[in-house]
Amino acid sequence: MVDAVNGAGRIGNSPATGLRGTTRPAAAPAGEDFLLALERSQLEFSKHALKRIEQRGLQMDGPRLDRLEQAVDRAEAKGARDSLILLDELALVVSVQHRTVLTAMDESSRKEHVFTNIDSVVIAE
Repeated sequence: MVDAVNGAGRIGNSPATGLRGTTRPAAAPAGEDFLLALERSQLEFSKHALKRIEQRGLQMDGPRLDRLEQAVDRAEAKGARDSLILLDELALVVSVQHRTVLTAMDESSRKEHVFTNIDSVVIAE
């Protein structure tokens, strides 16, 4: 299913269903570790974010997802609504209120970008 608020994708229980509202990334940079970690995570990834992760070959795995989730928790505790989260070489824009990753990019993709509509920056530990 697709989240009615923002079209976000989450892992379904059946391997045949893949990501709700999206297709399962082809064996990919995200890898099975990421898909399994996402299944137990409280975070969602928009279709756009999943597409960017796959297109840009961004490496996401369980430990990184855990650190991302902790960064979102810290942003939420400070009252943030929309955050830019810096996770190693990745920059992720996250709707803290909806716990949804909206987009993701690596260093080479973000050199020319301007981040707007954010109220905080979190450096993931």
